[in-house]
Amino acid sequence: MNAEIVSVGSELLLGQIVDTHAATMAQVLAECGLTCQRRSTVGDHMERIVATLKEAFSRADIVITIGGLGPTSDDLTRDALAEAMGLPLVLDRDVESHLREIFAVRRIAWLPVLGRQAEKPAGAEIIPNANGTAPGLWVEANGKIGIALPGPKSEFLPMARGEVRDRLGRLTRGAVILSRTLRIAGLGESRVEALLGDILASSNPTVAPYAQPAEVHLRLTASAEDKMQAEKLLGPLEADIRHILGNAVYGADDDTLEKAVLDLAVAFGASVSVAESMTGGLVAQRLTSVPGASECFKGGIVSYAAEAKASLLGVSEATLAAHTPVSAEVAMEMATGVRERLGTDWGIAVTGNAGPTSDAGGRPVGLTYIAVAGPDGVSVHEHQLRGSREDVRQRASQWALLAWRNAMIES
Repeated sequence: MNAEIVSVGSELLLGQIVDTHAATMAQVLAECGLTCQRRSTVGDHMERIVATLKEAFSRADIVITIGGLGPTSDDLTRDALAEAMGLPLVLDRDVESHLREIFAVRRIAWLPVLGRQAEKPAGAEIIPNANGTAPGLWVEANGKIGIALPGPKSEFLPMARGEVRDRLGRLTRGAVILSRTLRIAGLGESRVEALLGDILASSNPTVAPYAQPAEVHLRLTASAEDKMQAEKLLGPLEADIRHILGNAVYGADDDTLEKAVLDLAVAFGASVSVAESMTGGLVAQRLTSVPGASECFKGGIVSYAAEAKASLLGVSEATLAAHTPVSAEVAMEMATGVRERLGTDWGIAVTGNAGPTSDAGGRPVGLTYIAVAGPDGVSVHEHQLRGSREDVRQRASQWALLAWRNAMIES
């Protein structure tokens, strides 16, 4: 069976809201073994919504709408879905009664317009909404399935990942779809694909690489009759990939690089401090976002100006004059300085030019130096990072964490 997703809302077409719900819904479909063959977005216009839905039903077995289920005049999805599926719109008395109770508790006077949320295409099943007033709808007619979900995140996500996912899963005759995402840092997508070779052609489990800012995600998906069989399919494939990519795989699923690095530091009993220039405390912010970071992260120094590098970190004025603040030499002295001043096992330093123009010394935008000082000395890495000023800063923080991780592993 194949499916299409139709997102409804003029705010989406105006760019006022980024449609992340459609991506979530596509993931749910994939987890259920269903193919999402197309995604569409349509504004709050009755004729256009109906036309979009009819076109989607002409191609797909399942059409899922997101948004447009509220009580206002521009919430048109219920009416459009009924028309597109050739069904009359009827009032669900049980839903209306439930809505009246909700508004009574909230001490909101009942208005006829609120009752629109109790309307549904004839024969539709109600998908309860525990976090709002507009219920979802499950409609089956003429060999097609129409599913309507509300737009607010707090309402959409529990429905999509709860009852809707369960019901969609039953359509695939009980098949279990199990997915795992491996997170890779330090290798580009093309390099990952070259290293994995024929593994990417695997059909069950499938392997799909996705490029993310400063890292690559590999989504492994297995289909089997039960979870145990799916795990048996995923296990050997994951082991092969980890063997090929080695330490470049830093975690899985919801792991973050900062958490992976701190977990490693805790395991080694290591402490760390950071000295930052162009990242302005971003590395420290990422580390302190992890619960329990204080076990190994002792502090950081933001030394943006050259004089701050000298006074706070002990960077030699001669080094600054000879090499400029954006240099390997300065990065190394920053890392050594913060390590000594805060008394930590490791010191990380970042200096560079985030842009948007070349600096006074003629250093190009994106030129970044990352140094790591540890028990065995100091290492420094040069990177030419691309993107906006914020992109460069984010990527620099990623490379800084990765450099420290690699240094700990190699020590």
